[in-house]
Amino acid sequence: MKLLKKRPTFNWNLFLILLLAAEFLIFGSANPKFLRPALLLNSVNDFLSICIISLFVTFVMITGGIDIQVASIVGLTSITIGVAWQDFGLSIWGAVLLAILVAALCGALSGFFIAYCGVQAMVVTLGGSFLYTGLALLVSTLSSTEAYQGISGFPDSFKRITQYKLFGVIPFQIVIFLILFVFAYLLLHKTKYGRKVFLVGVNQQAAEYSGINSRLVIMSTYVLSAISAAIAGIILTSYLGTAKSDLGSGLTMNIITAVVLGGTLSTGGKGNILGTALAALSIGILRFGMPLCFKVNTQYLDIPIGVLLIVVVVGRSLAGNPAVIAKFARLRGRSKKEAPANP
Repeated sequence: MKLLKKRPTFNWNLFLILLLAAEFLIFGSANPKFLRPALLLNSVNDFLSICIISLFVTFVMITGGIDIQVASIVGLTSITIGVAWQDFGLSIWGAVLLAILVAALCGALSGFFIAYCGVQAMVVTLGGSFLYTGLALLVSTLSSTEAYQGISGFPDSFKRITQYKLFGVIPFQIVIFLILFVFAYLLLHKTKYGRKVFLVGVNQQAAEYSGINSRLVIMSTYVLSAISAAIAGIILTSYLGTAKSDLGSGLTMNIITAVVLGGTLSTGGKGNILGTALAALSIGILRFGMPLCFKVNTQYLDIPIGVLLIVVVVGRSLAGNPAVIAKFARLRGRSKKEAPANP
């Protein structure tokens, strides 16, 4: 039984690997510059936030929830760092810790309403998206710098997070992503906590009967998701050298698409970190390759991402529909009967 359950996941991950290979082949053929290692490694700054956040939004969606507030938490993290450092006199690392704490509290607040008050995740996180965006704007008014300018002039020690290159080649933010990937993989697939997340997603009532505090598990997934958004906000702020309240806006659809494309069911109970990471990389490479190789305007890049999301969701829905499966089986059986016998 275990092998049967794992087989579809393996096949889907294999499909994602082939999708990545196809992107490299198509974009590399269209423009040889695409295959330059230095250019590829530097391009990760444009989509690494999607990769990092999607790893932990996977936890949320496995429980049957959804988190569309993470993009607003990225901006709140960024402006909190800037204001706490420039205007409140905290050290840069004290400001970073404060921003992570604020993000964790935001995730805990939304998770509490979802898990303990029974409010729909879509409603809570949509409200959280507006709330935390508003809070980010409010925090920006506490700064002596105009909001549209952004807060800059950060210490070199902070900017070094994204300026340092391992072996002089690999940007350090890639190392951060790999560490988070390993952590998320082990947490979800190799610990009791991960098994609880899956069980809650499959059947929350059964999880309660098994002695699992399902509400605490659900709430904790939103805290993890919010902290990952804070880490992405820290990396973006360090890379750009500027703290802004709207940093990270527009990430939401890409993150949800990465999680769903990675094999996580929107209804919960199934998902895997490797699939999410591969899907996030596929989306990132797509967003990097289309403007470079086919001169597609960046403002139109959401179109293929949206199409990809709809196709995956509809395809999964049809594939899991018993009526569709039965009809396909009947058509297949009929075609076999009508096929002429070999002479």
